[in-house]
Amino acid sequence: MNIAGSASIFLLTACILSYGLTGAFAAEGSQEVPLSVESNLPAYSENAEVTVSGKVRDSSLSKQPTPVVIMVLNPDGGIVTIAQANLDSDNEYSVSMVAGGPLWKASGEYTVKAQYGAQKGETTFTFTGGSGSRAVVPEPEVIVPEPEVIVPEPEVIEEPIIEEPEPVLIAEPEPEPEPEPMCGTGTVLEDGKCVAEEKGGGCLIATAAYGSEMAPQVQFLREIRDGKIMATESGTAFMTGFNQFYYSFSPAVADYERENPMFKEAVKLSLTPLLTSLAILNYVDIDTEQEMLGYGIGVILLNIGMYFVAPAAVIIAIKNRRK
Repeated sequence: MNIAGSASIFLLTACILSYGLTGAFAAEGSQEVPLSVESNLPAYSENAEVTVSGKVRDSSLSKQPTPVVIMVLNPDGGIVTIAQANLDSDNEYSVSMVAGGPLWKASGEYTVKAQYGAQKGETTFTFTGGSGSRAVVPEPEVIVPEPEVIVPEPEVIEEPIIEEPEPVLIAEPEPEPEPEPMCGTGTVLEDGKCVAEEKGGGCLIATAAYGSEMAPQVQFLREIRDGKIMATESGTAFMTGFNQFYYSFSPAVADYERENPMFKEAVKLSLTPLLTSLAILNYVDIDTEQEMLGYGIGVILLNIGMYFVAPAAVIIAIKNRRK
């Protein structure tokens, strides 16, 4: 009886301890966030390399590969860059970028937002560079003139000798250095000339539609943006405003394309007229702001006609024929 009773008490104690340890491990694992995001350093200077990494707790990697979309916002809430990163076998991701360019203007706290489907996460870091930071103007130095020392003239016994005044030498002004050319937004100075600066980010909708950033259609859109539109100040200003609007909805559309093959084919079909109209820019020379505005407005009107006016005219003609 004593041996049986001791064995029962030992088994009961082991069950209680194993249950407590299991609950402790479960409580510890539940603290993991659905989508983590962090930067490798808390602060960066001009042209420093920023590395953003994290982990997805629940991933659809085995069913449908979906990249993580990373956006960096400046202190005013504007998008400075956007990138994508695929998950590895451990559901972790990592992407690197350079903290510099025309959109990194103001120093301060920058926000990194990551999105994987419906899961979201964010973090912040400090940017100490930027051309938009205020410069400290030194206070002008106040020069107090020294009082003149009056020397009394010596008494002259004989005829006074008049001394000739010494010639006053006037220093010639130093030649002013020639001002360096001021480059507009989206351009940098190289070898004394303003050239277009390379931009980050890509077309998320076209990349999801054609399956890769190396697809000919995606490379064509990138060449038109960098080689034609970004070569002028008006084109650069247009792309800055367009990116604010485009990246507000394109991540959600790209995710839906990857989940729905029929929608993906419909988007690919709808992009064909746009690619055809933009091909016109490959056969013209755009050297001035006026030419960029003229061709740009013409291409926009052409796309409005193809996407809105022509379908509306067809619908009206069908209704009139039925009557």
